[in-house]
Amino acid sequence: MGARDRVAIVEEGAELITESILTCPKCGHQATEQMPTDACQFFYDCKGCGARLKPKAGDCCVFCSYGSVPCPPIQANASCRS
Repeated sequence: MGARDRVAIVEEGAELITESILTCPKCGHQATEQMPTDACQFFYDCKGCGARLKPKAGDCCVFCSYGSVPCPPIQANASCRS
């Protein structure tokens, strides 16, 4: 997958990163996942231990809590929708 496949273009011309590495806080397993560009993802099932992850208090989604980059709505300074 090329770098161009990991970004989305927003109307203002800025590029958003749409791929994030999620790290499970329970087992440390890491998985590269595509983030939705128009909503936040509230749940994620770890592919290592099966734990169901949900956002930490104050975060809008699992990518903001456990990802290598925040979700696209946060990157774009937009409101989050789950």
